[in-house]
Amino acid sequence: MKYLFIFALLFSLYAGAQAPAMGILKRRAPESFQVLFKTTKGDFVLEAYRRWSPMGVDRLYQLVITGYYNASFFFRVEPDYLVQFGISDNIEKNIFWLSKKLRDEPVLQLHKKGIVAFARKQANSRATQLFINMKDNPEFDTTVKEGVKGYTPIGKVIKGMDVLVRLNGQYSKKVAAMQDSIYRYGNSYLFENFPGLDMIISAKILR
Repeated sequence: MKYLFIFALLFSLYAGAQAPAMGILKRRAPESFQVLFKTTKGDFVLEAYRRWSPMGVDRLYQLVITGYYNASFFFRVEPDYLVQFGISDNIEKNIFWLSKKLRDEPVLQLHKKGIVAFARKQANSRATQLFINMKDNPEFDTTVKEGVKGYTPIGKVIKGMDVLVRLNGQYSKKVAAMQDSIYRYGNSYLFENFPGLDMIISAKILR
């Protein structure tokens, strides 16, 4: 009975998350656009280019206009390597977007400092998590993981790299390894176990 109850609860959350958000999947991004991220350390601006990754850039656009990244944490911060974010405090939003993973696309740009790409675990698994290269990382151009070569860039940071350098990196990879708990408990888990982490206050399209 316990497992039937859990299944029923998750299904109801999934169904509830589907209805209002399905239309957003049809929204196509402009050929290029900028996103202003306001963080606890200051602002940075990401410029996205649809020609680099049509599906990836459409997804970024959809996530930003629905407020997905608002009040989300930088859960992996390695100032001399990369920073990563993209898990919402809202379980319904996470359930919806994780069920809408993207197909892989070719790597058309080199992973230079400031380049932004979706993280993934396996083939066709891009969903919401982004990482920003804090230095040139050529291994991300060619590394093969789960049969897929490289990570597809979607854009680059054009302003505020100095802000990203100042993000709290005291937990390094430790908090990144706890992603399942972040998905399950949301921001409260991070507040309690990793105090002082920096977060995205808001993300919006610059007109």
